[in-house]
Amino acid sequence: MKTFLAPLSPEEEAGCLSRIAAGDPAARDEFILHNMRLVAHVAKKYQNSEEDMEDLISIGTIGLMKAVGSFKQDYGSRFATYAIRCIDNEMLMHFRSRKKARGEVSLFEPIGMDKEGNQIQLVDVLELDEADVAEHVQTSEQIAQLMANIANVLSPREYLIVKQRFGLDGEEECTQREISAKLGISRSYVSRIEKKALIKLRKIVSG
Repeated sequence: MKTFLAPLSPEEEAGCLSRIAAGDPAARDEFILHNMRLVAHVAKKYQNSEEDMEDLISIGTIGLMKAVGSFKQDYGSRFATYAIRCIDNEMLMHFRSRKKARGEVSLFEPIGMDKEGNQIQLVDVLELDEADVAEHVQTSEQIAQLMANIANVLSPREYLIVKQRFGLDGEEECTQREISAKLGISRSYVSRIEKKALIKLRKIVSG
């Protein structure tokens, strides 16, 4: 298991959350790094599953990022409590989606449920705002056009890895370990390429 940064003190956490609320991206990155222990804690629950621990950490990190993006200090609960639920739900969502036979996938493909029982769609995995996307992407033709733009933005290898990781364009959803075996590269390299590709995708959908 990797060594993660120590948790923030209550005062440091409150200050960091205030800076995040004010739109400070550096504070967001700092907060995520100091809460990676929560991801490791939840991942241990699933270490006997078919998933590699590195993949579980990667999946859980998505849940942590969602928690940071949606948490409000007036929720009446500690961030750690809220984040653990989000991380756990992200992993459960992943395991449910792995069980599905995948055919052609739309951006609005249901892939699980959140902690409140609401349906999660593919757009949520990419951290898109569903309302904004739905306003511009309403037909299969528009979805195909968006996917083509994604292919133009990403390098061929990035596009291939994203397709296989999330089961796009009829690809079967794969773990980082499975992709590394197919491409003959290390899992850590697959992870770096995946993260870089997702950053590019978030930039094009946010304008």
